[in-house]
Amino acid sequence: MFLHKTNFLLKALFPKNALYRIPLQKKTIYLTFDDGPIPEITEWVLDILGQKKINATFFCIGENIKKHPKIFERILNQNHMVGNHTFNHLKGWSTDAEVYKENALLCEEYLPPSTYLFRPPYGRITKKQAKLLQEKKYKIVMWDVLSGDFEKSVSPETCLKKCRKYTENGSIIVFHDSIKAAKNLKYTLLKYIDFCLKEGYEFKTLENENK
Repeated sequence: MFLHKTNFLLKALFPKNALYRIPLQKKTIYLTFDDGPIPEITEWVLDILGQKKINATFFCIGENIKKHPKIFERILNQNHMVGNHTFNHLKGWSTDAEVYKENALLCEEYLPPSTYLFRPPYGRITKKQAKLLQEKKYKIVMWDVLSGDFEKSVSPETCLKKCRKYTENGSIIVFHDSIKAAKNLKYTLLKYIDFCLKEGYEFKTLENENK
């Protein structure tokens, strides 16, 4: 079970200073993708973003970067931002804090030295894990809108509807460039981008936002 829109009760359960939304008066939103790079699906996403001339932030799994370095290089070459998503998608709530930190640092070996954003897989991270990563330079990034593209019980139409409904100024929205999410993502992403552009939103990366 998950919520498409993050509420104040959920935020109270997670570490302080995590970034959920960037409060803005202007119509700016932050498109993010988790779990790549993956052949075909990440490449498809990059094609769409290139076609629309917009940039996004990719939270990458270190193991996937290691397996698919050319796709990761393409992410960087298209001027997208990248963040740390652990080396092999660890669940924070069931992992020792030191082990979790070391796994994130292993992912760091495959990322540009300037990388300072971290998103916990599944959004699950303990306060101790967050503190250890924050001490190592990382800003913990959660989300304001969760597309639900990964969930089999969510239809493509519902995925798009919820994304449109809950997006607002400063929203950080999560999609997944993964095989599991491919069906909903391929139906939703372009339609969502076109909707946002029609509504006057500007897409930006998370670079330098609340650093």
